[in-house]
Amino acid sequence: MDKFTTLTGIAAPMPLVNIDTDMIIPKQFLKTIQRSGLGKNLFDEMRYTQDGQEIPDFVLNKPQYRKSQIIVAGDNFGCGSSREHAPWALLDFGIRCVISTSFADIFFNNCFKNGILPIVMPQEVVDVLMKDAERGENARITVDLETQTVTSSDGQSFGFEIDPFRKHCLLNGLDDIGLTLEKVSSIDNFERSLAAARPWA
Repeated sequence: MDKFTTLTGIAAPMPLVNIDTDMIIPKQFLKTIQRSGLGKNLFDEMRYTQDGQEIPDFVLNKPQYRKSQIIVAGDNFGCGSSREHAPWALLDFGIRCVISTSFADIFFNNCFKNGILPIVMPQEVVDVLMKDAERGENARITVDLETQTVTSSDGQSFGFEIDPFRKHCLLNGLDDIGLTLEKVSSIDNFERSLAAARPWA
């Protein structure tokens, strides 16, 4: 998993509330267990017509937002089913951070496990960042995980809270496998001790 330290990028404004996981990645794309390749189908039913043509008015199809790395969203982002493909699709598209007033719990947890930083902010702060994001590709937002701040393109800085353990994992690029591998020497020692004490096991 890639480390998350500081991110300065284009923020796409998505003021819709209750953006669910089926909107993020529709069910027909859940057959794969590969984490790569899903970015092209992110928000598929909102981005494309039934015959596969781009819908020009959708935010990620607009030229200024095609390389967005941040989404500023309405309330209750990631609700619906628990599919881990939702953060996979976001990450594969290039999204590393989502800012909202609230997230569905399972989606929120899955983001951390996949290197995406979900940030909960008060409505008044999200409103400021949403307005900033609407200015397009020249309005770049900076997210600093170390200092736990989000800075708008005009220099307004806002603090956010994050669980210290999750912060540690993101800063060091540790998913569940990475956390286990940190203990590999202890695991090896235990297995050697077990083999000596119970050679029949």
